[in-house]
Amino acid sequence: MITRRWVRGVVGGAVAAGLLAGAAGCETPPAPKAAPGRTGAPKKTPAPSRSPTPTSTPSAPASPAAPEPVPEPCPEGGVRLVEGSGDGVMGLRLEGYRLVNCGTDEYVLEGYPQVRLLDKQDQLLEVAIGHGSAPITSEVPAVDAPPERVTLAPGQTASMALLWRDRITDVTVPPVEGWVLEVTPKPGAPRLGLRLTRPVDLGNTGQLGVGPWKR
Repeated sequence: MITRRWVRGVVGGAVAAGLLAGAAGCETPPAPKAAPGRTGAPKKTPAPSRSPTPTSTPSAPASPAAPEPVPEPCPEGGVRLVEGSGDGVMGLRLEGYRLVNCGTDEYVLEGYPQVRLLDKQDQLLEVAIGHGSAPITSEVPAVDAPPERVTLAPGQTASMALLWRDRITDVTVPPVEGWVLEVTPKPGAPRLGLRLTRPVDLGNTGQLGVGPWKR
């Protein structure tokens, strides 16, 4: 009995020792250390330098240039008739008109122009046309000056004046208005026509005074 218990004790101890040794050999190995990493923040590669892009301010679209006025061709004969300034007091009218040498040669004037009046429908008006201010009014220098010889170089201008009175003497007779002035500057020259912006309003007097050409 004693021997068996000793053997059991020896065997049991040996088994226990073997289990302890096996348990010691089966321990989980420690986890491997992490590989050494980079220290500090990662370095950034500098971007290539670029030249600054100029900022342009958008400009408003250019407005189209206004077309230049086309000059009127010079009429046949080398002169052009132009409406001038006027004056009117108590129904008495005095209007000036200019003759411009638009040609390339000298233009010679002497004496009085030949004048006609037309209405709005371009119909010839019956008007008594004379030289000077009588019998319309007393002396008017622009109309009663003596005629003289006038020589116009290219680009130069001469003038003449018309005198009339806007008066109604008979209510049964319709008033007369001239809206187109026709002028023959000198004998044999082409007749010039000018549509007026201010009429020659004769009333029903039917009389028109013409002055000579002046420089």
